[in-house]
Amino acid sequence: MAIKDLRGTRFLVTGAASGIGRALALAAVREGADLILTDLQQHGLDSVVDAVRAGGGTVLHSAAFDISDYDAVTAFAHAVHERCESVDIVANVAGVSVWGTVDRLEHKHWKLMVDVNLMGPIHVIENFVPPMIAAGRGGHLVNVSSAAGLLALPWHSAYSASKFGLRGVSEVLRFDLKRDGIGVSLVVPGAVATPLVDTVDIIGVDRDAPAVRKLTGRFVKHAASPEKVAECILAGIRKNRFMVYTSFDTRFGFWWARKFAPPYNLVMQGANDYFRKVLRSGSAK
Repeated sequence: MAIKDLRGTRFLVTGAASGIGRALALAAVREGADLILTDLQQHGLDSVVDAVRAGGGTVLHSAAFDISDYDAVTAFAHAVHERCESVDIVANVAGVSVWGTVDRLEHKHWKLMVDVNLMGPIHVIENFVPPMIAAGRGGHLVNVSSAAGLLALPWHSAYSASKFGLRGVSEVLRFDLKRDGIGVSLVVPGAVATPLVDTVDIIGVDRDAPAVRKLTGRFVKHAASPEKVAECILAGIRKNRFMVYTSFDTRFGFWWARKFAPPYNLVMQGANDYFRKVLRSGSAK
């Protein structure tokens, strides 16, 4: 069941200190949501919390920590659940990016992408979605992937490993959580004008080289604003939409890979319904 009205909902946003996370938090509070916020950067997080409260909005809880740290996420969840039985909306926005060709990427780069962009959201899902199920009120899960989670973009192998992984998690949960009234949205932004654009680490490449500056300039020129992405996410929640696009080019590119989507959706829903029955049958013995 789609959440048409955000008033009074408990809305969790990771990566809330800047970029898409900040824009989403501010957009959600304008529609009456009560916020639970986290980010790695304490100063930026405090700035968002102050802005929300200055505008008369509510922040139920906030804390700065690394979402790749399972124990830190668990402690945060315990603190949140001491205040409320469960949240209503979980938005996994936090992420980092490293680009590079496979001969230049090091193990630490691959591990960082998977730890933060994939295991981070999984840690959040582990701690917050089961209480949502137990509460029986439905809700919504938002996972911010990327166009690099759909398409084979140059230099993106490590980043895509994490974003394709998050897409896979989301595809399964889309069907698995439907019976619990919890919608799932997979957000697949293309270029977005966030601080990440200026800080992304391109391994073995001089960012100040003319050719690279020209390339990143084109990227920024076609980038959507964080505010536009936030509005797309909220629209996706209200319409209970699985795929949330923020640009036409990503939508068009993925169309080629998924033009047989309707029968795929039917088969996957049927398979998930069957596996749920098997699970319940096995649990009853």
